[in-house]
Amino acid sequence: MSVRVYKKILLSNSSKFGYIASRYVSDFVKIVEVGPRDGLQNVKTIIPTEIKVELIDRLSETGLRSIESTSFVSPKWVPQLADGKEVMAKISRNSNCVYPVLVPNLKGLESALTCGITEIGIFTAASEAFCKKNTNCSIEESFGRFAPTIALAKENNIAIRGYVSCIAGCPYQGHVSPTTVAEVSQKLLEMGCSEVSLGDTIGVGTPGKISQLLKTILPHLPVDQLALHMHDTYGQAVANVYVGLEHGIRVFDSSVSGLGGCPYARGASGNVATEDLLYMLHDTGCETGVDIDKVIETGHFISSFLNRVNGSKVGIAKAPKM
Repeated sequence: MSVRVYKKILLSNSSKFGYIASRYVSDFVKIVEVGPRDGLQNVKTIIPTEIKVELIDRLSETGLRSIESTSFVSPKWVPQLADGKEVMAKISRNSNCVYPVLVPNLKGLESALTCGITEIGIFTAASEAFCKKNTNCSIEESFGRFAPTIALAKENNIAIRGYVSCIAGCPYQGHVSPTTVAEVSQKLLEMGCSEVSLGDTIGVGTPGKISQLLKTILPHLPVDQLALHMHDTYGQAVANVYVGLEHGIRVFDSSVSGLGGCPYARGASGNVATEDLLYMLHDTGCETGVDIDKVIETGHFISSFLNRVNGSKVGIAKAPKM
C-alpha cells in the first residue's frame, strides 16, 4: 500500500479557482468506478450477464478500490440491470476493493442484502423538478423514503453513500441554487451517509461554475466526505475535476471508456472517462494505485463488445501502443 503524503495548502482568495482555506489534504485520490452500473444502465440492448461479470473482474485487476457494480431497482424501470443478483454472485471479489450497489428503497436493499454487499448508494437531487421527474417525490419526501433504508443498512453494518443530482443545472428548472446543494448534502450526512457524491448530471458545469459552487458549499460541509461525479456532455469534466482537486476534494467518480450519459441531456456523452481522469491525475503527481494501461485495455474490451466508439480520448490515443 502506498504511503499517503499530506500537504497543507493555502488557497488564496485572489486565485482563479481558489477560496480562502487552510487544510491538510492527501496526494492520494480515490476513484469510484461507476461504469458497470451508471455506464451500462441506459444501453438499450440487454448485455449478457457474463460480459458484465467480465467487465467488473477486469476492473478489479486494475487497482481500483471501489467499483459500483449494479442497481437493485425494478426491472420495469432499468431492465438492463435486472440480473443484479446474478452479477453479484458471479464476480470475483478483490479483497482490496468494495463493490457498492445502488438501491432506491427498502425493497431494493432487502434484495441486495442477500448478495453479500458491504456498501450501498442512495440518491436524490438538488432540483425539485428533477427529483419529482426522476423519483416521483419532492426532495423532502425523498429523505422520508430513505429513513427505513438507512436504518436497515446501519443494522447490517452497511456503508451508505449518498448521491445528489443536478448540482450545476437541471434540464427542467435550469438554475440550481448552491445553497440547496449544501442543504441536501448536509441532510444526507446527518442521516448517516459516510460520503456524498455531487453530480453534474447533465454535464453543464464549467470550471468557473464548479469553483463558485465549491466556494459556496465547502465552508458548511466536510471536504473529506465529498466526491465529484462529473458528466462530460460539453467536454468540461476533466477540467471540473481539476477544480475539485484545487479545493481539496480527493474522491471522484468516473466510468471506463466514458460509458453512460444522462437520458435527459441531448448529446450527453457520458461520465468522465476513467482513462482520461487517470492521465490527468498521474501527471499532476496524485497517487491512485490504479494501473492506467489495464484500464485502457478494459475500455477497449467493453467498447468493442458494445460496438461503440471508445469515449476516452486517452484510450484512443494510446490504442496503437497497446
